[in-house]
Amino acid sequence: MASSQNVASSRRRSHPRLPDAAKEGTEIMSSARHPISGPFVWTGDDLAASGRWIRAFTSDEIERIDRAISAYRRSGRGWREANRDTLPLEGFEALFDDVADELENGLGLFRLRGVPVERHDHEALKAFYLSFGDHLGTPVSQNLEGDRINAIEDEGAKSNDYGIIDDRATGGGFRSSRARAFSSAGLRFLCDRCDVVGLLCVRQAKIGGHSMIASAVAIHNAMLERRPDLLEELFTDYPRSRFGEEVNDASAHYMLPVFTSKNGKFATHYSRTYVEAAQTNPDVPRLRPEQDEALDLLAELAGELCFEMTLQPGDIQLLNNHVMYHAREDFQDDASTGQRRLLFRLWLAMPNSRALHESFAVLFGNTDPGTVRGGIWPPERAYQLPL
Repeated sequence: MASSQNVASSRRRSHPRLPDAAKEGTEIMSSARHPISGPFVWTGDDLAASGRWIRAFTSDEIERIDRAISAYRRSGRGWREANRDTLPLEGFEALFDDVADELENGLGLFRLRGVPVERHDHEALKAFYLSFGDHLGTPVSQNLEGDRINAIEDEGAKSNDYGIIDDRATGGGFRSSRARAFSSAGLRFLCDRCDVVGLLCVRQAKIGGHSMIASAVAIHNAMLERRPDLLEELFTDYPRSRFGEEVNDASAHYMLPVFTSKNGKFATHYSRTYVEAAQTNPDVPRLRPEQDEALDLLAELAGELCFEMTLQPGDIQLLNNHVMYHAREDFQDDASTGQRRLLFRLWLAMPNSRALHESFAVLFGNTDPGTVRGGIWPPERAYQLPL
């Protein structure tokens, strides 16, 4: 593996060091709130000094990827039909096992480098990436249309179709997380509605678009040391809106803590936009000031402890949503030169995933470990979730 210190596209920030006790051992959770230990507890400086999460495809592996894609194209199938059977990736079994283990039991992230994106059209790349996801886990739907791959790019005014609440008093509007994701705007720290989110970078923007990733477990420990009273708030229920996912207004909401524990293992689900959207509905329970303050501190610590990098064409970034947050800076495209940011996104259910707290059923359906769960499904296939 290449060291992230030698990756020119990665940028370090200065962070406080965590105690050594937080770097080794097994995960610990209890009602008394103790620091959690394990490799998934890291700061940006720790990640910059580690190469265990980065691996470049070898020239032989790239040739095998090329051959697999070419064979699939000759079959005449569309990209949506790609899976581990129709587009087999032979000889990568050990790599997929290593990646899955690192995501669940290691740092919680992985970066693969060198997919030959410049040699294949977008349909072929989608076919490869969907099969890649099916080898690693199970791709799940990301919207009511049933899309298992989304093209993450600036869609301009069309992005407002994914949810905007007009504010006539200011002449502006409140945009859903989904609407922001398909624009050039920045994204605050969040996690997605699946076990693992994967991004395949096809093109980068002319300016900006840097990614930030942060260990939610390191944030937990830092908050325990700094403000244990606010940490406790994050284990209480927060009202969230389904705005931008199942509905285009703030009418439907659910209750879910930000931090949870099940069978001694930590899991988080966080997107402040959905909390804020719920508060636009007067029928939704009001946040207590302490709950709001806890979200402020969470965001502050994410910024302090995060690692910043720029994905390059051919990179695949994989993140365990239960232990990590990700964010994005805003960006500028240049259509005249073809510098238009484009990433393909996968949401995966993982065969080695952890058990989730019962409260996650409102979003994930099944909370048992190693099951196909999460995602946003078309009505005819949707989980029977309470609204």
